[in-house]
Amino acid sequence: MIIMKTNATKEQIGAIVSRIENNQLNAHLSKGEERTIIGVVGDGRPIQQDQFLHLPGVDRIVPISRPFKLASREFNPKRTIFPLNGLEVGGSQIVIIAGPCSVESRSQLLETAHAVQEAGAQALRGGAFKPRTSPYSFQGLGIKGLELLAEAKEQTGLPIVTEVMSQEMVSVVKQYADVLQIGARNMQNYSLLSAVGKSQHPVLLKRGLSATVEDLLMSAEYILSNKNPNVMLCERGIRTFENSTRNTTDINAIPVLQALTHLPVILDPSHSTGHWEYVTKIAQAGIAAGADGLIVEVHNNPSEALSDGGQSLKPERFAELVTHIRGIAEAVGRSLPNPKETIEANVDVFGMGNG
Repeated sequence: MIIMKTNATKEQIGAIVSRIENNQLNAHLSKGEERTIIGVVGDGRPIQQDQFLHLPGVDRIVPISRPFKLASREFNPKRTIFPLNGLEVGGSQIVIIAGPCSVESRSQLLETAHAVQEAGAQALRGGAFKPRTSPYSFQGLGIKGLELLAEAKEQTGLPIVTEVMSQEMVSVVKQYADVLQIGARNMQNYSLLSAVGKSQHPVLLKRGLSATVEDLLMSAEYILSNKNPNVMLCERGIRTFENSTRNTTDINAIPVLQALTHLPVILDPSHSTGHWEYVTKIAQAGIAAGADGLIVEVHNNPSEALSDGGQSLKPERFAELVTHIRGIAEAVGRSLPNPKETIEANVDVFGMGNG
């Protein structure tokens, strides 16, 4: 990590970057209010620090001790904040992403999309491609599902969060999605992580079923190393010996991640519990622990859902969740935009109304 002097010029910074690249290394800039930090990332070979230390504009060189270099707070002590739907992910306001597990039909998606928008969601989730444990389970509508998501965005203005399952599909899915979701089963699909990094699209990276916090951060490193800084980490519960819930919600991971990394942290209380009855309580706990947002499954008719109906909230229960979250957010110095503010932001950002 090359820390530049406060008065370092653009030319001096450019000279450092050129020297780094001439050595077949990668340069990653982090520009603060007072100084620029240049992360130097290679392929594991020792880097001769002396060739940079005495160059004009260089203040000092600090080795990054963490294996996840670009994701670490050592590299970027300030929190990463990036725009989504007129809000700033990682900022003072809590971001709520909501919608069905799977896109099943036009009426199901549009009814749910309008309902979550009216309740205060800032983004719409919905799976067009679904990785399922059983090959006989509903696998999603594919391209038709993406087209329905595009229609839901056109009517509500809500940005779309949807999963991409292979590197070959990144270019297709990003035409419809505002945020590319990497599911738990693909957290260590390194070719896919590199592809979404190169896409420069915002990414929601879910923690794997049995992944450690470091495993999650090393996966994020693949995206960051391809110069895509817009990454959200998602705690969605891990597999343990306990079977009273679908997974075990690792609330500890929220403050631990925020101590280790500058990336925003999102909680998925739906997958982490597997039971709609617990979703609101765990969502409250996550916000109290410092989560920057939530991703919640909502379905207009959960009993008829083709996937994960048991953990999906009805729209009226989701509206109650938002109300409860608002109080918790205010208690910990955060806030939620009012539904009216969200709709107005959609109009400002997308030039669209409420359908």
